[in-house]
Amino acid sequence: MLTTLILTVATALPQDAGDAGPAEDVRPWSWGAVESPIQPTGRSSANVMRSPRFAPRSDRPILDALRVPVKSLVAVRGQEDNHIMGVGLVTGLAGTGDTSDTAKQLVMNLLLTRNINIDIQDLNAKNVAIVRVESDLPAGLKPGRRIPVRVSAIGDAKSLEGGSLTFTELTDVTGEIVYATAAGPLTVGGFRAEGNAATAVRNHVTVATLPDGGKVEREVETSIVSDHGYIYLDARLGQDTFGNTVRITEAINGLYPGAAIALLDGKTVRVAVPTDLPEASHLAYLASLLDQEIESENVARVLVDESSGLIVMGGDVRLRPGLVVHGNLTVTIAESPQVSQPGPFSNGTTEVVDRTDLQIVEENNGPVLMPGAANLEEVADVLNLLGTTPRDTISILQGMQRNGLLVAEIQRL
Repeated sequence: MLTTLILTVATALPQDAGDAGPAEDVRPWSWGAVESPIQPTGRSSANVMRSPRFAPRSDRPILDALRVPVKSLVAVRGQEDNHIMGVGLVTGLAGTGDTSDTAKQLVMNLLLTRNINIDIQDLNAKNVAIVRVESDLPAGLKPGRRIPVRVSAIGDAKSLEGGSLTFTELTDVTGEIVYATAAGPLTVGGFRAEGNAATAVRNHVTVATLPDGGKVEREVETSIVSDHGYIYLDARLGQDTFGNTVRITEAINGLYPGAAIALLDGKTVRVAVPTDLPEASHLAYLASLLDQEIESENVARVLVDESSGLIVMGGDVRLRPGLVVHGNLTVTIAESPQVSQPGPFSNGTTEVVDRTDLQIVEENNGPVLMPGAANLEEVADVLNLLGTTPRDTISILQGMQRNGLLVAEIQRL
């Protein structure tokens, strides 16, 4: 009724006598009415989707036994890599370096080594970055040899792309003995492109490498034979089973009767060096030990990583018959607050109105009767019956182990 009255009054307005044109268009809001503002209509969404299942199969038969050389199962004590580390400075960055005053101070210290003294306020620290420089130095590597070096940002640098590492000393854990030096252009396995409202990053651009950027300055002296005339063969990670240790001992004693003894820790084989063997023949003696082949023992072990969904099973994993019911409960919450803007001359206030999109999806899976599995191929077939994702399979395996259905050890990364 109000709208009709306003339109009638607006139409009845008289025109000027000298105006031959149409009557002026007078809109309703010009008579005191308030126009309703247009509210935002967008909304947020959150969905959890499962990709199609991919279960490749191999036609190759599964090996029950595998003969491998001893050198693939053990490491010779005294030949370990030695970790060395230093702190350096990367220069030449295109505005993606550190923004802290610490970086500026390091640049000043670097320039002072060349008798250049400038004020700290005259430096732009965004072109430099403080980095941690590290490498693994093999024992016995002679001075002058090149080694790979890894570099990682310490401060708030956005990218090390295009930078070059200044001369950096790599020391032992005490920081007193210099074993190597490093310098040169960095290799970054990614890129970063940034605009005013968008950024694209591929891989980690705050970590870089120098494939041959390190130079050995001091040798880490070592010997394959201890002071008491023994060679110690320590089992590698993942191969440290009692069966492998016994087989290695038997193989060496078959070549040199009575030379090898398995230590009580079950992970080390001690081999005696003949007293009449010349020192020049020690290396050939060790090589003959490492070339012996044994039948490696399969390990009943399951390695899982919940963060990435990785599952790795050993050859002796077995399953007992059981019943498994597994259902996921997926809850997705999307918040999309909207702004309610009042119209002009309405004396209203701007308000933020909450908008929530809540979705709950519960899987209705039936029980799965799992037959027993006597080999690795059957284990894969049984787990495929469940049709679950890797992360769900990890939860199922953990529950099966606690119930005694999984005959294996579970290790987590």
